[in-house]
Amino acid sequence: LEILAIMRNDHFKPLRPRFVLFLLLNAGFLLANSWLTQKGLDTRVLITGNFIVFLVILISFILTRRSFDDPNPNVFVRAVYAGFIIKFFVIAVAAFAYIIAVRDKVNKPALIACMGLYVVYTVIEVRALLQLLKQKKNG
Repeated sequence: LEILAIMRNDHFKPLRPRFVLFLLLNAGFLLANSWLTQKGLDTRVLITGNFIVFLVILISFILTRRSFDDPNPNVFVRAVYAGFIIKFFVIAVAAFAYIIAVRDKVNKPALIACMGLYVVYTVIEVRALLQLLKQKKNG
């Protein structure tokens, strides 16, 4: 519910299409389950990876967005570094936990697809932040 309240705020308007993308991707993974399975991708890994990547990108976006309002430029730099560290460790731990849990049955195509999702969400996050910076008078 807090995420929905955040999304109503005009500062987070650039993220609204990202929620739609997240939902469309998960719906697409579910609808194309048999086709993806034929191609060697595990949809459970894709959906879980999509959720984890989306969640850490959202957290990183919120941290960085909040730093825009602080007059101290060091706050922005710390927010960017914190966002990177959070993304790196959460995704690394999730991948490591998956690899340890399934051992020899790791679905490499799905892991590579999740890396692609990370790139897509990162590009979208940066574009949204740049849009917000362009709107600021002192940005």
